[in-house]
Amino acid sequence: QVQLVESGGGLVQAGGSLRLSCAASGRSINAMGWYRQAPGKQRELVARITSGGSTNYADSVKGRFTISRDNAKNTVYLQMNSLKPEDTAVYYCNAEATMRYWGKGTLVTVSS
Repeated sequence: QVQLVESGGGLVQAGGSLRLSCAASGRSINAMGWYRQAPGKQRELVARITSGGSTNYADSVKGRFTISRDNAKNTVYLQMNSLKPEDTAVYYCNAEATMRYWGKGTLVTVSS
């Protein structure tokens, strides 16, 4: 069983920055990532990082967001810079082990 605890969401003005953290309990976690869901939209991948450090990003966040991971702490981070109002969403941490696990989500609101 894997449990995920997210932190770091909040309200920020456009152009600002936020850093999300997700601490995972449990073992045998492979890739970890962040997804987001805006009101009325489907959940979408934001960024993903494997245990080996390979990353992939949604086109909409490339160059602005950076995902990183501390394997020793089983923690994944999402540094979000140059935030835009369209980044407003609930951000969910995801961990891939024998099955996929989800955090409860943290709200990010970007005001214009």
